[in-house]
Amino acid sequence: MKKIIFVLGLGLFSGLAMAQNSAVDEVMMKQVQKDKEKSDSDIKDEKSAAKAATWMDRAKTYQDIALQYSSLDSSAVIEAYDAYKKVIELDVNKKGAPGRLSKEATDILAGTEGNLYNAFVKQGAEHYQGQNMVKALELFQRAQEINKKDTLATLYGGIAAQQADKKDIAIDEFNKYMANGGKDPSVYYGLAQLYRADNQFDKAIATLEKGLEQSPDNKDLKSEIVNIHLASGNEDMAIKQLQELTAKDPSNVTNLVNLGILYDNINIKRAGQIRELQEKIGATGGQADKMAKQLADEKDKLNIYEGEIKRITGLLKKQPKSADLKRQLDEVTASRDEAKTNVAKYEADVKAMAEKANSPDKAAAEKELADLQAKYTATKKDILDSYQKALAAEPENYDALFNLGVIYFNEAVENKREIDNMDMQEYQKSGKVVEGKVCGLFKKAKPYFEKAVKAKPDMEEASSTLETLNNVLAQFEGKKVECIAAQ
Repeated sequence: MKKIIFVLGLGLFSGLAMAQNSAVDEVMMKQVQKDKEKSDSDIKDEKSAAKAATWMDRAKTYQDIALQYSSLDSSAVIEAYDAYKKVIELDVNKKGAPGRLSKEATDILAGTEGNLYNAFVKQGAEHYQGQNMVKALELFQRAQEINKKDTLATLYGGIAAQQADKKDIAIDEFNKYMANGGKDPSVYYGLAQLYRADNQFDKAIATLEKGLEQSPDNKDLKSEIVNIHLASGNEDMAIKQLQELTAKDPSNVTNLVNLGILYDNINIKRAGQIRELQEKIGATGGQADKMAKQLADEKDKLNIYEGEIKRITGLLKKQPKSADLKRQLDEVTASRDEAKTNVAKYEADVKAMAEKANSPDKAAAEKELADLQAKYTATKKDILDSYQKALAAEPENYDALFNLGVIYFNEAVENKREIDNMDMQEYQKSGKVVEGKVCGLFKKAKPYFEKAVKAKPDMEEASSTLETLNNVLAQFEGKKVECIAAQ
């Protein structure tokens, strides 16, 4: 729910309440009290209650109370309404045609005469201020019966329904407000939020677009269209909208940061897809060679164990009662069996990898991988560009600083995986260079986290990440790794 709607409503209600306070006159109020007591007595009298004039006097007395003296009866407007209905019922001639009072009452209930509509709105506002949202809603809806083209009571009705957690009624009230020509952009925003909460994204977008027809330059409505596209999973449309917004207002930091986050989210997904494809085609760190080496090593172990079993068995023939030789044989036999299991597993892995390498889908997978990597690189440029533009406009923007730091930090972690997967021979060949690049990426991330912490010292995510980063860099320094500056 959009809080601006509630603030707006309370402001308008306060104005209505002030009108009442400024109009109260003690002498007149006492006279109205007497008129009320007389009317209450008259309708209990059988003869008086049969007269349309009695009910017309009652209607006007209670309408006056509703408009000026609500302290006498907080629901006086309902009594007035019912009294007007009674006038229409009683004031008919022998032919059933309405009389003068009946016609007057009919015009008042139709809103062409009198102030009954205002009385409903005013007492509804008073109930709203008293936090009786259900009663307020009832009175606002009754006001709409009198003025069906109204926007004021539909606005108030929608607000009261929201506060009373009657979402369906709030939606109906705000739609009436819009249909009757209401233009307040906060109502369009609030209604879109109600649709969004129910995952009715098409209706939410349509509502915001209607709002933009009334308020073409409203930034909140434009931004919320982007948010709803995101909530619905339509990232492409969200990016398109944000690109248009940043083109029109290149100094809007919020839009620039949001655009960077959108690009960032897309690349996070792509990174996962790239990893899956690399594993599928065996493109990560020479997996096929590693598997073949593991198989060869395990076969060597198996041969050693087989030879050792043969040797110990020979000794046991000479010393059949030796407990130590029996123990050794049991241990070596267990190791031999484990090696057999590993050989079978690695043979299956090597075979599966070979099948993947010779798969007719490999070429298609390699093309898909190349395309994804190209898109990843291009989008990374868009990410960096968006955040850098945001920082150019607002150098201490926390989100842009933190997110830039995360980009380089995550890239360093991703590169470190390559080192972790290396065997000793590979590490001796290229590990130091890769470590230098990893260190360089961590170093590049550091100033962004430092500035983010300075911008918002209370943000735990930045301070804890910076602490982790400093520990990592200390380890590199302890290992005397020469950091290679990241581009």
